[in-house]
Amino acid sequence: MKAAFDVAIIGAGFAGLTAAARLKKRTQTSFVIFERANQVGGTWRQNSYPGCACDIPSHLYSLSFAMNPNWSRMYSTQPEILAYTNQIVDQYDLNAHIRYNTDIVRVVFSDAHWHLTDRTGNQTTARTVILAVGPLNYPSIPKLPGLQTFAGTTFHSSNWNTHYELTGKRVAVVGTGASAIQFIPKIAPLVKQLTIFQRTAPYVSPRRDRAISAVEQHLFRKLPIAQKAYRSLIYWYNELQGMAFLGNEGFNKIGTKRALKHLNQSIKDPELRQKVTPTYKLGCKRVLISDDYYPALNRNNVDLITAGITEVTANSIIDADGHEHSVDAIIFGTGFVVGGAIANLNITGRYGQNLFEHWLTKGAEAYYGIAMSGYPNMLFMVGPNTGLGHNSILHMIESQVNYALSYLDLLEKKPADAYLDVKPEVQQQYNSQIQQKMQNTVWASGCQSYYLDSKGRNTTIWPGLSSTYRKATQCINPADYELVCRNRPKPEAVFQPDLIQPGSNH
Repeated sequence: MKAAFDVAIIGAGFAGLTAAARLKKRTQTSFVIFERANQVGGTWRQNSYPGCACDIPSHLYSLSFAMNPNWSRMYSTQPEILAYTNQIVDQYDLNAHIRYNTDIVRVVFSDAHWHLTDRTGNQTTARTVILAVGPLNYPSIPKLPGLQTFAGTTFHSSNWNTHYELTGKRVAVVGTGASAIQFIPKIAPLVKQLTIFQRTAPYVSPRRDRAISAVEQHLFRKLPIAQKAYRSLIYWYNELQGMAFLGNEGFNKIGTKRALKHLNQSIKDPELRQKVTPTYKLGCKRVLISDDYYPALNRNNVDLITAGITEVTANSIIDADGHEHSVDAIIFGTGFVVGGAIANLNITGRYGQNLFEHWLTKGAEAYYGIAMSGYPNMLFMVGPNTGLGHNSILHMIESQVNYALSYLDLLEKKPADAYLDVKPEVQQQYNSQIQQKMQNTVWASGCQSYYLDSKGRNTTIWPGLSSTYRKATQCINPADYELVCRNRPKPEAVFQPDLIQPGSNH
């Protein structure tokens, strides 16, 4: 029986919309997009905290085939980026393909098709699934002793409580990551007292944001080639900066010097300066950019606590030094559970195995972060080891979509009951090489970050330049895959996932 759709895309963030737009450009219309919310945008829909903005320049944090000449700032804010995702929907007429408020909770491979079930029990089938749920969309909230007894208001930055009035309140912020350093400067002038609990000092480089003039916008509208050239300039500058993370000590020292100069110029108090000075190698944890975070820390109503949290009471937080801090509200800027979306999707592969359980026990891995052995005709967007520390993730997404389209081209040439499954030994060899390359990067220099899994293995970052990833994923190599027809299944005994040990050399 033919599947209801050739392609099912789960998620209508940037990755899902990019895949859908590219399918539409090919005049391929047998696809559906499942979106759990009532609008598109992914992380840019979910995160609306004060100061929410991108840390990649606007002209690069956009699609190469859908450039926007009307960006208002060098670093776009959340509302403008969300509006851009809606422009993509309109430009490629994607609304007719999107099923809003449809939360897919079960995906099972059977009879050469994927069977998808949403939370209400509705089912459909697709020959290929593109999983574009994003790696960072389930909030991580630390299990602080006594948190359940707190009588005030608590919320995570990704679920900002717009109904809570911060003005005049005593507010605690837990975490100093990418989101926190954006909203802290916005709320600091409003609150009576802001107490920030920092676990590890981040490197913060200057942002140097500015408005894009009407003259520039006019030029980009009239001469798209000028915008393309400007975009390319930003891209290659970022690629050059990325060398600092890949073993080039000279570039790393330059980046470190720039960040520390920014720190020293911004903070004069010696005690505070010591608290915010990182003690690890630049890039081992995510490098942040901001022009107003350090100035916010200098305010008289802001305290930075580095002692850690021992307990939360009904009206206060007690730090590890025994000091009690009275607070009316706690805001968590503590990031996300990596792979949280996969945990909430019951994905069952070719042999009845569960994807989340497999990644939990063996470690998350995939072939180029796109294909996973035992899960044929399923393609991941922003999968394991495809994150970046220096450039636009949209560039990586476009590379993955290039590969996905090449995959679909090959699949379309095969019988309707055929499917492609990446060979276990190919996946094993690839991921062994990835982990070997990781040893020469800054991410293996010893710090703890969300890049690492529970076993200390980096399953998040691509250990190279995004340009090398683009070249490697231009098209599929058929020899990497096993072609299987439903009427001639491969014996289960041949596939032995337990033999595929992350980082093994055999």
